[in-house]
Amino acid sequence: MRKHSLLYRRGGGSCYLELAVFLLSILSVLTLSCSRKNRLEGYVYYRLNANPTTLDPAHVVDVTGGTISAKIFNGLVRLGDKLNVIPDIAERWSISKDGLTYTFWLKNNIKFSDNQAVTAADFKYSFMRILDPKTHSPNTWVLEKIAGARDFMKGKADDLRGLRVINDHSLEIRLEKPFGPFLYLLTMTAAYVVPRDEVMRLGPDFGTHPVGTGPFVLSQWLPDREIRLERREDYFDKKARISGIIYRVIPEDLTATTEFESGNLDVISVPGSEYSWFRKSKRWRNLMTSVEAIDTYYVGLNCSRPPFDNVELRRAMNFAIDRKKLLRTFFENRGRLALGPVPDLLRKWEMPPVYDYDPEKAKEIVARQGMTGRTVNLYVTSDQEVVDMAELIQSYIRKTGLNIRIHQLEWSAYKEAIDKGEPDMFWLGWWADYPDAEDFLFPLFHSSNMGPAGNRSRYKNPEVDRLIELGQAAQNEKERDQYYRRAESIIVQEAPWIFFWHRNDYTVRQPWVKNYRLYPIYSMDKGTDISF
Repeated sequence: MRKHSLLYRRGGGSCYLELAVFLLSILSVLTLSCSRKNRLEGYVYYRLNANPTTLDPAHVVDVTGGTISAKIFNGLVRLGDKLNVIPDIAERWSISKDGLTYTFWLKNNIKFSDNQAVTAADFKYSFMRILDPKTHSPNTWVLEKIAGARDFMKGKADDLRGLRVINDHSLEIRLEKPFGPFLYLLTMTAAYVVPRDEVMRLGPDFGTHPVGTGPFVLSQWLPDREIRLERREDYFDKKARISGIIYRVIPEDLTATTEFESGNLDVISVPGSEYSWFRKSKRWRNLMTSVEAIDTYYVGLNCSRPPFDNVELRRAMNFAIDRKKLLRTFFENRGRLALGPVPDLLRKWEMPPVYDYDPEKAKEIVARQGMTGRTVNLYVTSDQEVVDMAELIQSYIRKTGLNIRIHQLEWSAYKEAIDKGEPDMFWLGWWADYPDAEDFLFPLFHSSNMGPAGNRSRYKNPEVDRLIELGQAAQNEKERDQYYRRAESIIVQEAPWIFFWHRNDYTVRQPWVKNYRLYPIYSMDKGTDISF
């Protein structure tokens, strides 16, 4: 793990060190009082570790862009505190008995930040824009279940027959076939409403000059430096308590931590390398916030070719690693053990543990399959925590008789490699776009999604495909969960992944920050609660 350069933090017994700590504390107070004078009054300062590529809902695919977009835009519906679907611009809706037709009634007097009124036609335009092949949106999957979407995307139709504007405040959406989680899809970034006139006027520049209905407006974007949002005074829902938000782009964790301790940032995500120190710090430990994230971290096994087209060998890899020990020691209990791909917060059925640590059993399987002495390739990113994790995985698997060669790549090259199916094994995580088990089954294990669409382990099982599809179409939640339970059980038995854990997220805030909350899904945070 990365060593921290500010060694005075780590303790030590000498009087010189204590004097240094005292002097640095005095300097810190002076620095804090000076640095805060240079801040904009009433603004919350956050850290971004990378510059977002765009704020156009049609093109946002990353958590960073989605987090900011949630404060600039709105959809028909959004996620509530209990991960339920609640009204946003739509005040109410109805669903037909056959699960095909959704009718939404919009609130009155909703306006974009350019003062244009929002109507049902704006939603139809926004949805068709996502599906229009000229837009080149990577988010078409969010809306392609609307009737006629595929014909429209292929240029076989000029209109989208599943979208009907009843009047300025009523919109009807008809699906090709029933899809239980459809309302959840409408809470996502891709389903935000955008103003046609501004999109047409700005063209590609709309992504850096967004106009929405949200509680904030973008006032300044200095690429790779800073993004500034200002509060809207005429927001239709609860108005923000702060004057605005400033996101500072700081790639290095150490720099971000130093800036936070100097008072130049109000809230930061706790870097893994700093978790233990913050947790033990008398100054900061009571200012930490945690949330059980809806995600799953895993080692993917390439099921499309030897050696991991062999299900017995995949099971051996799950027996080979003491995941409980790694979670307790290396990962410092910053998560919950995964029993399968579906996060514990979403699973509504029992999933008994299948793979306890059994190195002798793993070694016996490897020998029986004739793999002793063979070499497999494990791909990871160059992030130090991931590299350290890979070395621990390597040491466990070597005990089975397999050799592991670790390949480190920077993120873009890494993503390209796993999308193409180059690795035998790879470390990755999947975060929820919406709180439904389907989001961890269909994209990750359905055979239609092999490669970049999500199924990077290239797992294929027609029965799993069938069960997932039955679950998608089921209108009864209990019935849907039964299909998902059966699908997950087969997936766990066939082990296309080594199932590691579901993480907990941690942030730390300044003492002057009030009403701060950490959300399990990024789109839930509209930025209207936090205050000073």
